[in-house]
Amino acid sequence: MRWIFRLIGVVFGLLALVVVGVLLIPGERVAVLAADQFQKTTGRALTLEGGVSPSFWPQLGVKTGPVTIANADWSDEGPMLQARALTIGIDMAALIAGEVKITRIEAESPQILLEMGADGLGNWELPTAEAAEAAQTPGAGTPFTLDRGVITDGTVTYIDHAAGSRVTLTALAVEAAIPAFDGPADVTLAAVMNGQAFTAAGRIGAFAPFLEGRVVPVDLNLGTGGATVSFAGRFGTAPMAAEGRVDAALGDLAAVMALAGQAPPGLPLGLGRDNVAVEGDVTLTAAGSVHLRGGTVSLDGNRLTGDADLTTAGERPKLSAQIAAGALDLSAMGAGGSGGGDASNTGWSRDPIDASALGTMDAAVALSADSVDLGVAQLGRSRILATVDRARAVFDLREIAAYGGTVSGQLVANGRGGLSVGGDLAVAGLAMQPLLADMAGYDRLIGAGDLRVKFLGVGNSMDAIMNSLSGGGSLSFGKGEIRGLDLVGMLRTLDAGYVGEGASTIFDRITASFTLKDGVLANDDLVFAAPLLTATGSGRVGIGAQTLDYRIVPTALAGADGSGGVKVPVLISGSWAAPRFKLDLQSILDEQLAEERAKLEAQARAKAKELEAEAKARLAQKAQEELGIVAGEGESLEDAARRRLEEEAANALGRLLGGN
Repeated sequence: MRWIFRLIGVVFGLLALVVVGVLLIPGERVAVLAADQFQKTTGRALTLEGGVSPSFWPQLGVKTGPVTIANADWSDEGPMLQARALTIGIDMAALIAGEVKITRIEAESPQILLEMGADGLGNWELPTAEAAEAAQTPGAGTPFTLDRGVITDGTVTYIDHAAGSRVTLTALAVEAAIPAFDGPADVTLAAVMNGQAFTAAGRIGAFAPFLEGRVVPVDLNLGTGGATVSFAGRFGTAPMAAEGRVDAALGDLAAVMALAGQAPPGLPLGLGRDNVAVEGDVTLTAAGSVHLRGGTVSLDGNRLTGDADLTTAGERPKLSAQIAAGALDLSAMGAGGSGGGDASNTGWSRDPIDASALGTMDAAVALSADSVDLGVAQLGRSRILATVDRARAVFDLREIAAYGGTVSGQLVANGRGGLSVGGDLAVAGLAMQPLLADMAGYDRLIGAGDLRVKFLGVGNSMDAIMNSLSGGGSLSFGKGEIRGLDLVGMLRTLDAGYVGEGASTIFDRITASFTLKDGVLANDDLVFAAPLLTATGSGRVGIGAQTLDYRIVPTALAGADGSGGVKVPVLISGSWAAPRFKLDLQSILDEQLAEERAKLEAQARAKAKELEAEAKARLAQKAQEELGIVAGEGESLEDAARRRLEEEAANALGRLLGGN
């Protein structure tokens, strides 16, 4: 950038020589001499068409016709500068004293072209030999002043051939004043970029050092639409660096994004939809990194304080920050999820979720807040570490107070090739009624619970995510109440009408484990313990479809050992918003028939054993009477018969061998 200002200095010096020369020699000759001197100094051709006309009143000066400055020889984009005319005024008294004091320069309809070549060389940079010559040329290093410099109806185009980008400022109007070469300089500017008008006003604290690229005091104010940015500090161009106080009020973020050639980001309320304001101490390093200290960021009604560092050396910018907040209202972010009562009536939202912001930069942000309103949930004191790497965000929940309990674990939002969300959470002591009321519009379960869940959902809407949930977990509750369902009343009367307002079931403990697949929660080991009954349960809960298909088997008035009592299974079906309860009388009948069948089978088995014993007794009596077989103690009839046969065989063999 300092070469741009050095080139301007060369032009100013030559303009002073033109004014002096035109008073002494013909204008056409002056134009030729000025063009020759400019080419010797810069290596670029200068064309002054129509000669140079002197002016003696009301101010000493000259006016030129069309002016053209040639571009670098490697460019094919046309001249570096074209102007319809230049008007130059000079202070004769100062000139006689040996000082160049330009009182006025006005460029009419200038068209300025700045180019960065593919090799990183700017068209404003002079070759090394020519640059050295320019530094030694009297006109190039001559101090000058400017009472008033004006550009009207100008155009500036910047082309970066390496990046393939082009930026154009139109309707450019500039006023500049340099009262003293070593003193401050003031500039005001108005232009249109990407169809968006903006203004700028600045003061350079020391003009001559600034031309050399040194760091000098700078005040700058920018404005576009309803947005303003101010900077008060120090700034230098060799290398590009700055430090100072920034105050930005970006209430018109659409105008800011239009200026950058981008569409509005579509931020939700609470994250800058209506207002973004930033203030703090900012440092821009030569490496291109930006650092904020003691910063305050206001996003709509949310106020964040802390320090931040933005680096640009990698594939994507990376933001590192430590942020503190009071009460954060992010309720608008959860509106698309149709949490609360709306979800239970209309289902989950099918509106697309825009996760493109995940890929704009990497991040490592530590956030602490007194409370967080997520719309679908309310959090108390929270400490979260959020990291983003290549469009994958991980939220490490280090401390989350919610609904009278705590939440810990990890949440993941992955925007690589579509959107997926997952988590591994441990919940302790949460009040379930307000939690389920906020998240699902269900307020019938009262009690504190512990929950462990691991889940994954995939899709670009809440409906798709909820219908794809997979994973599993477990839960347990202490003492509590289920409203809208009186299980004891149902068992006592065998009447399924014990539901609705005024009905409730008090319990001591509930435990269960579950699995998740395709948005359906499955459970088969629910245990429910209450003062007057116990119950087991199994079934399915459609999280995606918001449906119930569950069977509870309560046992009322059982004995101390758990036996006896009245069992009446209850079927729960329908939607979350309007569940239906029904006594499973068929299962009661089937169970009674099974019990009666088992009893009859047991009686039959006992009778068969009795008849078998009687038959064996009669057979033993007959064997004793007819064969003389008497069973000894503990000896069966079969064993006794075998023993008697062996004895008879032995006696017969003895008689045979003994000859008797």
